[in-house]
Amino acid sequence: MNNVVHRDLKPENLLLASKQKGAAVKLADFGLAIEVSGDRSAWFGFAGTPGYLSPEVLRKEPYSKPVDIWACGVILYILLVGYPPFWDEDQHRLYAQIKAGAYDYPSPEWDTVTPEAKNLINSMLTINPDKRITAAEALKHPWICQRERVASTLHRQETVDCLKKFNARRKLKGAILTTMLATRNFSSRSIVAKKGEGSQVKESTDSSNTTLEDEDAKDLSLQHGVERSKTVIQTDQESIVVSSSRPSSESNHHKNTPKIEESPTIVHIDSSVKTLSLRREYTGIDPRKQEIIKITEQLLDAIATGDYEAYSKFCDPSVSSFEPETLGNLVEGIEFHKYYFDNAVLTKNMKTINTNILNPTVHLMGDDAACIAYIRLTQFIDSSGNPQVKQSEETRVWHRRESKWQMVHFHRARAGGASVSFLS
Repeated sequence: MNNVVHRDLKPENLLLASKQKGAAVKLADFGLAIEVSGDRSAWFGFAGTPGYLSPEVLRKEPYSKPVDIWACGVILYILLVGYPPFWDEDQHRLYAQIKAGAYDYPSPEWDTVTPEAKNLINSMLTINPDKRITAAEALKHPWICQRERVASTLHRQETVDCLKKFNARRKLKGAILTTMLATRNFSSRSIVAKKGEGSQVKESTDSSNTTLEDEDAKDLSLQHGVERSKTVIQTDQESIVVSSSRPSSESNHHKNTPKIEESPTIVHIDSSVKTLSLRREYTGIDPRKQEIIKITEQLLDAIATGDYEAYSKFCDPSVSSFEPETLGNLVEGIEFHKYYFDNAVLTKNMKTINTNILNPTVHLMGDDAACIAYIRLTQFIDSSGNPQVKQSEETRVWHRRESKWQMVHFHRARAGGASVSFLS
């Protein structure tokens, strides 16, 4: 293993062998790992997780084993205080922080951390990879090899609390990022089907924990026979598969995942004034996933009938969205959408609107977060008496607060360049 560079070290990929005290720590997810020759550096592609990327990777310089040491420094920082050394909502500013090595040890949480621990972090987060501490040197550091004498033994409850908040924030941000990934999966469904089975793209799920891989790295993966027939979204608890074609025999390790029929799944909403009629054709779905499908149906019914009051009850006041009407901008709040309810003539001129949801795919992210992705077909008769059909690809993120599900983000894309209005 001495010549293997993981390239995606982060807390989520460090697993305990059991829940017992002193359990062995195991390293997971070698999807981006590469094998190197000694200490020689080379450019292996832009790959990793934004908050854990090293300066040399961001500068697109040749790199080697020191990139993993940098990531270990970030992990150690997080484990000691519960938040990362580099953080910004804007990825460009985040990368600027990393390349400048701009981190500090703010009070009061760092006041009780020993100087030796800070020294080890500084050695790991050295900008110049040639001067960065090596793995062998790190194991000989006093904070590691003399921990009984050097490391403090106080219980860091504040760190535990911060870690819980860090984890919760990561999951919620991950749900939002999942919307873009799942929607992209539906958009490329026909292309992937033509390429055939036997390929796989792998990503993790949040803005600070998103595995990135550029074309160079993807080509490298193809050379090693990496699957691309499915998009795998990895969370803390499970790996979830968004199928883009029929599952192959190599997908048997996902047999515990609730199976959806191979034939297209359709949820049909027949909306006449405020009457909702559902015809479900899906089977074998987890009851919790059925709940997400149901509230999505109710949301779409409110849209089809132009009922803003009902629609707003399903939305978080700060709901964010990407949709054709926003021209690529992220919009927050529901006032933007209220305009279409107040002024849209679609539902006023149509007696009946049929909404068909194809292949609803639900991802559960813990007990209080879920994401649903589907293709939506809307049928109606226009004012001239001509039948019309519009299609959009949609993904919605739901978050449960006080036993009530609310939509916190959605992503909607028009298909085939067709015009799609908010209420269709």
